[in-house]
Amino acid sequence: MDTKNTKKQIYLPVALSLILILGIWLGTQLVSTNRVSNNILQIEDKSYNKVGDILDFIVQDYVDTVDFTILEDQAITNIIEELDPHSMYISKKEFSEVNDPLVGSFEGIGISFRIEKDSITVINTIPGGPSEKVGLMGGDRIVKIDDSLVAGIGITNNRAMRLLKGKKGTKVKVSNFRRGIPKLIDFNITRDLIPTYSVDVAYMVDESIGYIKINKFSATTYEEFNDATDELMSMGMTKLILDLRGNPGGLMQAAIQISDEFLDDGELIVYTDGKNRSKRHAFATNNGQLDEMDVVVLVDENSASSSEIVAGALQDNDKGLIIGRRTFGKGLVQEQISMPDGSAIRLTTARYYTPTGRSIQRPYENGDSEEYYKEYFHRYANGEMTNIDSIEFIDSLKFVTPAGKVVYGGGGIMPDIFVPLITDTVHTYYNLLANKGLIFQFAFDYTDRNRSSLNQYEDFERFDKSFNMDNNTFRDMVKYAQEKGIESSEEKIKVSKEKIATLFKAYVGRNILDEKGFYPIFHKIDTTFSRAVFEIKSI
Repeated sequence: MDTKNTKKQIYLPVALSLILILGIWLGTQLVSTNRVSNNILQIEDKSYNKVGDILDFIVQDYVDTVDFTILEDQAITNIIEELDPHSMYISKKEFSEVNDPLVGSFEGIGISFRIEKDSITVINTIPGGPSEKVGLMGGDRIVKIDDSLVAGIGITNNRAMRLLKGKKGTKVKVSNFRRGIPKLIDFNITRDLIPTYSVDVAYMVDESIGYIKINKFSATTYEEFNDATDELMSMGMTKLILDLRGNPGGLMQAAIQISDEFLDDGELIVYTDGKNRSKRHAFATNNGQLDEMDVVVLVDENSASSSEIVAGALQDNDKGLIIGRRTFGKGLVQEQISMPDGSAIRLTTARYYTPTGRSIQRPYENGDSEEYYKEYFHRYANGEMTNIDSIEFIDSLKFVTPAGKVVYGGGGIMPDIFVPLITDTVHTYYNLLANKGLIFQFAFDYTDRNRSSLNQYEDFERFDKSFNMDNNTFRDMVKYAQEKGIESSEEKIKVSKEKIATLFKAYVGRNILDEKGFYPIFHKIDTTFSRAVFEIKSI
């Protein structure tokens, strides 16, 4: 008997089995981390992209044709929405629209417009901008853009912006309808860099009180603010009303810089802390030029983020007064991560805290941003907007400033002086017209019909002195309201006449002179502003 052959017969199957097992094991180690090849093996590699594989599988094998980019954007959006209300995914298509307000400029033709009666209506041209240079005027209706009809087709505000915006140096043709001219007027406009301003208006209320309204915090806000304060101080300003009502925030650095202007060297402005971010503090320097100036800050339920940093920094350092209503309550910090395809993610990486240690972020449920943004309605329903006693103060969120003032965290900045939302029963007719936007619309139509005569008012002083709502125009306003279904007694109409005339004048002023024509007039009926003037005079 051949011993060698016998051993071969015994060991060969064993060897082959071992080789087969080894091969299977090696195969499991070499399975691609980017593609699932079977339904049995469990892949433990952390780099495995499950979402990507599922999207690939859908694109390749789904019964109908699908767009991978749309699926990918929606998947990322849904994932981010589950984190918190302020983390967000910005698609490549939306990137400029979302980021331009923070940059402080955009590339376009330089107009402000609104969709009016299904057409793009020019409100004003940006001074020195490309549209002004070629002759566009307020009141023009843009009928065509690059020979494509845009009037009467249900165009949206976003669609209009996308058509008019474009890279600096590119050209766009617009065809406009202008009252009194039978044919469309063609304009060939070369797009340019258009500044967007954070400071709506800066003016002297009286000989010593200045007023500055900031609408957002962008890359240019601090420079704009400094220019405004320099001008007002040259006019005698020794007290300042800083209006942050309706300001949704923006860049934290801009808020830190503006806070620094009011605080003494070494005082804490804000600090941030996160699970994967070390604690960072921002302190005031000795560069501020307003540290000796009396200041009042106006806030409301729409003042958020960077606005709350400024209000919190001044309140916690016992500087000035905060007047208005409880702020929004956004205390989360986002970092923006750019993607290779031009999209980006803003991811919450930390919380910020005011100098006393307050986190002013209000509670939220992950993935329920809709309910989170309904906070305004909850506050109105529980009476907080009209009565400070309706606000529940939680002792565990109590903090004390260096001067002994009690402040609270857990949901926005509570002002030092509360000013309720007006729900008076005297000016009910005015409230109806104002809240339904009828005064705004009537003023817009009036401006549109009378633009040629209104163009004589080249500056605010002349407009404020010479223009007022006459009796005939007021009667037309009442008739217009009746046509819209608003009826009232002669007595109630008479009581509201002065407030209606003031708001009408403010809107007309805005239509022809921008915000500098609006705020100084509107402030005559603005109760929060009036309270600020009273309080700052007594500081």
